[in-house]
Amino acid sequence: MASHSDTLVVFFGATAGANGGKLGSDERELILLVWQIVDLHENKVGKLQRTLVQPDSADLSEQCKEETGLTAEELCKAEPLESILQKFHQSVSAELKSLGRSSYTLCVDGPLLIRQVLHPEASKKNLVLPECFYTFVDLKKEFHKCCPNAGPVKDLTLTSMLDYVCIPAAVEQEAGLREVKNTVLLILHLLVEPYNHKFSTFETVNYKFESGACSKTEAVDIETVIRARGLPWQSSDQDIARFFKGLNIAKGGVALCLNAQGRRNGEALVRFINSEHRDMALDRHKHHMGNRYIEVYKATGEEFLKIAGGTSNEVAQFLSKENQVIIRMRGLPFTATPQDVLGFLGPDSPVTDGTEGLLFVKYPDGRPTGDAFVLFACEEYAQNALKKHKQILGKRYIELFRSTAAEVQQVLNRYMSTPLISTLPPPPPPMVSVPVLATPPFITTGSMRDCIRLRGLPYTAAIEDILEFMGEHTIDIKPHGVHMVLNQQGRPSGDAFIQMKSADRAFMVAQKCHKKMMKDRYVEVFQCSTEEMSFVLMGGTLNRSGLSPPPCKLPCLSPPTYAAFPATPAMLPTEAALYQPPLLATPRTPQAPAHNPAPALAYYSPQLYMNMNMSYTTYYPSPPVSPSTMSYFAAPPGSVAAAVAAQQAPAILPPQPGALVRMQGLPYNAGVKDILSFFQGYQYAPEDYSSLLGVSDQGRSLIQPKEWLCL
Repeated sequence: MASHSDTLVVFFGATAGANGGKLGSDERELILLVWQIVDLHENKVGKLQRTLVQPDSADLSEQCKEETGLTAEELCKAEPLESILQKFHQSVSAELKSLGRSSYTLCVDGPLLIRQVLHPEASKKNLVLPECFYTFVDLKKEFHKCCPNAGPVKDLTLTSMLDYVCIPAAVEQEAGLREVKNTVLLILHLLVEPYNHKFSTFETVNYKFESGACSKTEAVDIETVIRARGLPWQSSDQDIARFFKGLNIAKGGVALCLNAQGRRNGEALVRFINSEHRDMALDRHKHHMGNRYIEVYKATGEEFLKIAGGTSNEVAQFLSKENQVIIRMRGLPFTATPQDVLGFLGPDSPVTDGTEGLLFVKYPDGRPTGDAFVLFACEEYAQNALKKHKQILGKRYIELFRSTAAEVQQVLNRYMSTPLISTLPPPPPPMVSVPVLATPPFITTGSMRDCIRLRGLPYTAAIEDILEFMGEHTIDIKPHGVHMVLNQQGRPSGDAFIQMKSADRAFMVAQKCHKKMMKDRYVEVFQCSTEEMSFVLMGGTLNRSGLSPPPCKLPCLSPPTYAAFPATPAMLPTEAALYQPPLLATPRTPQAPAHNPAPALAYYSPQLYMNMNMSYTTYYPSPPVSPSTMSYFAAPPGSVAAAVAAQQAPAILPPQPGALVRMQGLPYNAGVKDILSFFQGYQYAPEDYSSLLGVSDQGRSLIQPKEWLCL
């Protein structure tokens, strides 16, 4: 059998839209194919063939009409792409047989026709391309090997290459025929003296995307990653690879992004094998996946590793099995065992290696999250499993959908970094004075105007957008000084507070960044103080007319906290005493020491949650985890009056242990034993169960907690 280098088939195509250097960038269909065989062994050429292709839409651009001279009437009489490709294969095979050859390789003037037009269009039309379209020779790269001084590969054109070697161009009038003839002339010239070139470098197109794991220590070229936005939430890595069909994605190079709740947010980071493929991927900006257009932007290797990179040996071992289909299960009962999951999936969808093909996602303390990943050996088994979407296991319906190796790593990274249920510090030794925090850590209430408030942020704005918006002023932000404010539903409110290192820096930022654009919106920047910021965090409002305190009559709970910080009456801020939030319930009050009968006072204090992945990020009040991680503290009756009285007679009280936890969404038939078993492994008050209080529907409507601060 002859080698591929013995025979080339010069291949040319044109679309109904942009051609030349922008070929395929506008998602238009093929309308013209021209080809000719070149026998490299005998330096002979075959018959020049030209055929029209009927597109689904015969709407031709003006540029196309001018360059090709074709009309919609001519194209309507042509055959569709599938038939043309069959005729191409039959015609070339017959001609090769007459030449005594059995195989060939396509030769194109640049990769756009194969990668940006033919493969994407065949993928959309569900056409199976012959094997010959997965390997080709790029004439520009071959010419650059012979003539490296002719200029960069990306700047080469057919005309410039002919001029460099002093070959007169063909004067053929018909579009397509002219380009193919000139390409053949250039190939024949490279085969003889002084070049004697051998066509030995073949470009390949991946048949399918290979999934795999990525380590955080792996080096990722910053010029090979893109961010795709607007993806359907149910898209898998294979769907994304199909969108980029024709371009080679690195193994495990698709990372689906998740939101704060662990659900897909319609974005993905894709890593290609080199910068050339990344640049072609950027040309698919606003191309369509079904009925949706997908936005494509540049990204960095750091962003990719942040999502897809991992260090867990358990995940690496789970993903070490090659060519497996991954399915994610969400909403599993916390008591579900591997046998329960295998029984739920049934014999029609056997899991690879039984229980070894299951990976349960857990919190750092071993508590189950309700998520699991399952490996299947083939697509058929995975499809059978997906049919059980929203079927019942135990008393819960289970969600099943396709997943990726990068998503496995991302979900594990997210849950393993989630803080555990916080506990109070042990009480100090008796009769020892201990300084107690009266305000949340990292926020010191004062009148110094060393803070700024951003108003009118885009709802899609993230911490990175704010840091980019502030530019060079980010170096003046205090550690953990960026506070995103979310509304009652947990969505961005368009506001943020930033603590600066000094009032002068805050004033400078307010002057330079006020009404500066972020994405499509201008953002208002005001200088403010930590006192004003604290008022807003307690439920008040801050506007142009001044400061409005939190309402006293309306139920207005400050955000829940992870830890309790008991306050001494002497250290409690006046504002906190005046605007005490309503009480949830009266907790069991410990006995005060005999030398000091004054009751201890606890109050709602917004506690910061530090996101360890970002240097400045803090959210109010807690990360989006299970409600069981939230603590609610209430003050005993008369505590405000006690605080006012204590200002005249200060007293030092040791902090009181214990915390009151509110549980929402309990079954109506839940009893005390059910609640105690839920908190198995955590210490609760052993004396009695008076703190287990039922709350009526009417009471619940009055004390609805706000998980996020509502402005």
